Amino acid sequence: MKTLFIGGVKSGKSRLAEAYILKAHIHRTAPDKPYYLATTEFIDEEMSARIAIHQQRRQDHFVTLEEPMQLLATLELCKRPVLVECVSMWLNNMLYHQVPETDILLELETVMKVSCDLVLVHNEVGLGIIPDNALARQFVDVSGKAAQMMAQHCDEVFLCSAGLKIAMK
Repeated sequence: MKTLFIGGVKSGKSRLAEAYILKAHIHRTAPDKPYYLATTEFIDEEMSARIAIHQQRRQDHFVTLEEPMQLLATLELCKRPVLVECVSMWLNNMLYHQVPETDILLELETVMKVSCDLVLVHNEVGLGIIPDNALARQFVDVSGKAAQMMAQHCDEVFLCSAGLKIAMK
């Protein structure tokens, strides 16, 4: 089963995705807890504060894996459900490290075929204006392509806003 939670920044998508995967696996013991694959890199104090909020909220409900770049290789090792938080930051990391867009999308296409259950979190960036610089436009473009690809492969897709989710698929 593949599920996508997509929404704007501070829409509640991460919290909703966490609750979703935990509800599906509520009676799990420590070795059977779902994985939480955190993709955000510690780049500055503000980002560290955001990461700390996520760490505090998930407490010991998950087995945390931290991997900013090797998404596919990490997921191939997982034999139980995984929450990927978040695909947008993974895309950001890949572009920052100058991985070609075709390689990024090919890896994501392969990720969507892994055998474990996935709950994916992704920022909706296509509702705003066209950015004024090339890198930001590249991010918006690859993010939109990634969102469409994930939605195509997912069994369920939820659009998140104001802490609520709307089933799209």
